[in-house]
Amino acid sequence: MRRQGNGPPLQETEMSETSGPMGRFERFLTLWVALAMVAGIVIGLLAPGLVTAIAAAEVASINLVVAVLIWAMVYPMMVGVDFTAVAGVARQPRGLLVTLVVNWLVKPFTMALLAVLFFEHVFAPWIAPEDASQYIAGLILLGAAPCTAMVFVWSQLTRGDATYTLVQVSVNDLIMIVAFAPIVAFLLGVTEITVPWETLLLATLLYVVLPLSAGLLTRRALGTTAKIEAFSARVKPWSMVGLIATVAILFGLQGNVILARPGLIALIAVPILIQSYGIFALAYGAAYLLGVPHRIAAPCALIGTSNFFELAVAVAISLFGLSSGAALATVVGVLVEVPVMLSLVALANGTRKRFPG
Repeated sequence: MRRQGNGPPLQETEMSETSGPMGRFERFLTLWVALAMVAGIVIGLLAPGLVTAIAAAEVASINLVVAVLIWAMVYPMMVGVDFTAVAGVARQPRGLLVTLVVNWLVKPFTMALLAVLFFEHVFAPWIAPEDASQYIAGLILLGAAPCTAMVFVWSQLTRGDATYTLVQVSVNDLIMIVAFAPIVAFLLGVTEITVPWETLLLATLLYVVLPLSAGLLTRRALGTTAKIEAFSARVKPWSMVGLIATVAILFGLQGNVILARPGLIALIAVPILIQSYGIFALAYGAAYLLGVPHRIAAPCALIGTSNFFELAVAVAISLFGLSSGAALATVVGVLVEVPVMLSLVALANGTRKRFPG
């Protein structure tokens, strides 16, 4: 038990994601993703029939192979989400307010604006219009999905309040159930990209609602924190296996495009980088002006900055296909995220003394 401020004593909520330093795999995630990209391109060139067969395994616009891999990514994270912690929001409502405003009223729309600005105007001389619309769609999917799992790592590295971080993530996940599909559909509609509502809703159900429900049922079945911790430790590696395998498949299908235009990855990364640093500055600055303690302000800003890229990748594949530019754009988000987030962790740690508490 511990106290925060003048409030009542709080029960410390422990999770496997926050119980130790950042693992070697997570720290070098960008390297593993880059290696998976190279492996995927090589496989696509040497065994194109294998990648094509995987791409053809679809039912109702859902690729079955990728669906299994996405579940392997998402389910271990959802086991760590404890909705009973939501009651702790009354302790520091300003931190949660900043998180929700930035994540749901600002971030999706600024990402869409940057995507349109760069791919319909700045990069127009180098990008065909039909390709530009795909990249815009992928970036919109990234912007509409706030981080769920890796934020526990970022919170720990900034000495964030683990319990409050859990509250922020849990509330965001609850909102995601009802807000993700409408926001994505609205923004894609604004950018004149046709989206089948049925596929979008099915993807949201498959990759958000069902994994969350499965995680909740698993927590109840396990019962104790110790058992939940042990189970999470066992299944967590499958999350990274699913991510790496999915990236390899995507780049197996995109290999010819990437080899023909290697600068494309850099072009897609530009709006993602601007969005990441801009959103962090907005959320971190707002938390500072509102007098939010650093242990809450840092995770608060980092949640909005990072993305639930597993969901974005899954929905991009469901809506536009494995070989689409939208799927490629979401994977570039994975490649960019870790180095960006580590730089922001360093910035947050370097400015800790400027915050109250």
